[in-house]
Amino acid sequence: MSDAVSRFGSYLDAQRGHSAHTRRAYVADVTDLLRYAMRHGSTRLDAIDLVLLRGWLASQSDRGLARSTLARRGASARAFLRWAHRSGLIPVDPSARLASPKVPRTLPTVLDVDAAGRLLDGARAAADEADEANRPAALRSWVAAELLYGAGIRVGELVSVDVVHVDSRDRLVRVLGKGGKERVVPFGIPAARAVEAWLTDGRPELVTATTGDALLVGERGGRWGQRQVREAVHRLAAQAGVDDVAPHALRHSAATHLLQGGSDLRAVQEVLGHANLATTQRYTHVDAERLRSVYAQAFPRA
Repeated sequence: MSDAVSRFGSYLDAQRGHSAHTRRAYVADVTDLLRYAMRHGSTRLDAIDLVLLRGWLASQSDRGLARSTLARRGASARAFLRWAHRSGLIPVDPSARLASPKVPRTLPTVLDVDAAGRLLDGARAAADEADEANRPAALRSWVAAELLYGAGIRVGELVSVDVVHVDSRDRLVRVLGKGGKERVVPFGIPAARAVEAWLTDGRPELVTATTGDALLVGERGGRWGQRQVREAVHRLAAQAGVDDVAPHALRHSAATHLLQGGSDLRAVQEVLGHANLATTQRYTHVDAERLRSVYAQAFPRA
């Protein structure tokens, strides 16, 4: 069984192009399933049946795991057993009739246009007002926030950007998204100004002989990480006096504001790098929810 898990992990890397985070989650889920199977007397893959799979998911539910986690674990089990069947490790796929709980659709957290503007203006002002010692860090926070919002990219995509991936003249950034899919995304004039200031006055102060090509560089000269980006965005939100948000909320906000401004849904899908249009359509629901809230507050017969 352990050999099968190892081979499945290699399959995820080579064939499906999952992110490292998704791969770890799938492998952990499958490992948990196989441990459950062994505790219940199933020591071979071909002994796993639909009853055991349902019992495993039920045991997860009894532990109080969220529906979203249960749905992912069901997806992990189906992916593993489908792969095992295609690889000839088991004669039939017992997960073909395995149902997972439906995950309630939740609307993403977004800032309104004014709040987003205050956060970004505050980041620029902090960079302008910083003393010489703190200016590189302030410029880095500013450029990170501007690209997260101005290009609508994911935090993982942001920290993976190299200097050569940024076209300052045409205001384009090339990112590697989910599934190893590459896309080129435009960004606006404010983000271009932040990029120019960072490359001129910020990054050169932090690079070392071992830095490499990373666009965003930490205090020790290494590539800036996702945790540091999150800390910077939380700090900028607090300084601007807006709702506390994570970096992904700036991406959500960008998508919502594009649609509110009249952008075509498929164009927004291309910018965000969504494989499925239904994922992008969530942002139309955000706008509808906002209108419903305004209606309820303002209309006397609401």
